[in-house]
Amino acid sequence: GKRLRAALAVLAGGAAGQITAGHIDLAVIVELIHLASLVHDDVMDRADTRRGTPTAAARWGPETAVLLGDCLFAHALKLCTRFDSNLISRRIAEAASDVVQGEILQTRRQYDLSLTEAEYRRLIGMKTGALFAVAAELGASLAGAAEPVVAAFREYGERLGLAYQIYDDCLDLVGTEQDTGKTLGTDLEKGKFTLPVLLRLAEAKDADVDRIRAVLLQGDLIQRCEFIAELHSTGCFRRAVAAIRDELAAAGALLDVVKSNVHVTALRRLLTAVDNHIGK
Repeated sequence: GKRLRAALAVLAGGAAGQITAGHIDLAVIVELIHLASLVHDDVMDRADTRRGTPTAAARWGPETAVLLGDCLFAHALKLCTRFDSNLISRRIAEAASDVVQGEILQTRRQYDLSLTEAEYRRLIGMKTGALFAVAAELGASLAGAAEPVVAAFREYGERLGLAYQIYDDCLDLVGTEQDTGKTLGTDLEKGKFTLPVLLRLAEAKDADVDRIRAVLLQGDLIQRCEFIAELHSTGCFRRAVAAIRDELAAAGALLDVVKSNVHVTALRRLLTAVDNHIGK
């Protein structure tokens, strides 16, 4: 996912018209906002590693890391003033607000066994989908695209963002830190219930319900590992993967709104890349 949102901003411009200097500024802005959110995430998750290196919080302490994240957010908004139109500033501010609100909602819903799949999708749509969506939307807008094209690119970004977040959530459960370069296994430990978990909760019956609730609320490491194996055996991971691929397919169809060119091809290859990461 490194610089994926920045790439979206530039590729959307080329796909919808022409890449300008404004697209480079936009790419920097969305990447700064993303980095700021990661710095804050690592503080809240007490994560030690990000991209194979110590996190800001691990290196300098949580207080400095929080201020660093704030500084990145502020600098991104400062760069928005380079644009003549206030549309860019307004949409970036709205997206940044959605990202932060999504994180707040996720924190407020920790250990909440009543969380539904629809609520989970709304939550990740805010914390992840919003920034993907605004990158693609404004990339097309800066290229002078008509509103229907801009709307299609906005939805393309949102669906790609949803697919990527569901994948990332699955990775937290079954990935390895060596492969991902970041601290994993924090979601279950901290009561962040993601799609495979919610699918299992929704289908559980009778005694299984109480057993699963006990594991999620009070289980130790061994019990959590056994529960993850259960997510495999009951097909919850398989259904989560199907949900990812549904979003990717819908995103690909939205690109039919413009004629094919090298940038459209690159946007389609982004979808393929995510699909390939999932494997079978």
